Amino acid sequence: MLRFSANLGFLWAELPLLGRIAAAGRAGFSAVEMHWPYDVPAESVAAAAAEAGVVVTGVNTVRGNVEAGEFGLGALPGREAEFEASVSEALAFCRATGATAIHAMAGVVDDTPASRTTFIANLRRAADEAARDGVTLLLEAINPRDKPGYFYSRVDEAAEIAEAVGLDNVRLLFDVYHVGVATGDVLTRLRRFYPLVGHVQIAAVPSRAEPDHGDVDYAAVLPEIGRMGYAGWIGCEYRPREGTDAGLGWARPYLSR
Repeated sequence: MLRFSANLGFLWAELPLLGRIAAAGRAGFSAVEMHWPYDVPAESVAAAAAEAGVVVTGVNTVRGNVEAGEFGLGALPGREAEFEASVSEALAFCRATGATAIHAMAGVVDDTPASRTTFIANLRRAADEAARDGVTLLLEAINPRDKPGYFYSRVDEAAEIAEAVGLDNVRLLFDVYHVGVATGDVLTRLRRFYPLVGHVQIAAVPSRAEPDHGDVDYAAVLPEIGRMGYAGWIGCEYRPREGTDAGLGWARPYLSR
């Protein structure tokens, strides 16, 4: 049975974070995931999730200097201590909320020998720390239209890094939207890299709205994910067209809990 988590970075964005958690529970979701929730005490998030009847699945490491265009620190040479601190911050949040995954953000940086060596070394250290809490690190390729210059834009590039790290708790975040925009041929890539997949996210391609239209046929993709035996959460990381609740018609068959 497919299981869906509400990505609160995009869904119910007009509400404060704790209000988004409550809204997800009311809508029938059993899980939520977040981008950068660190301005809200983790204990408050945990309490709100318990009250709403949802579990917290995962978060991202911080972006860095947003005003300077930074979007992660993991592959930036010379920023190792800051990345380590960002992982420690995310792990503390995971311990308080029960989350079990962290998207380790690589950053906007050219893929050079220095940046690649930096990222692999950073991930190995972070994965060792995360393993003590039963947490998985996720690597997500971000398409070049949405984030030009990001360290990797194709899922095969992220897979190369995961394989180079060589640790069981470093896995792929297979975002159907990013794969669809960057390369297309989503099902072929999903089947190829499925052994490395630790989390899946969805949105329409190319609009990033509800997954009920566009170039990717989710009527084919979602059943295929189930046939592969995927038992994790599928993150709904899309930008609603006209309000989150109004656009949940596509999800009603999946959200009765």
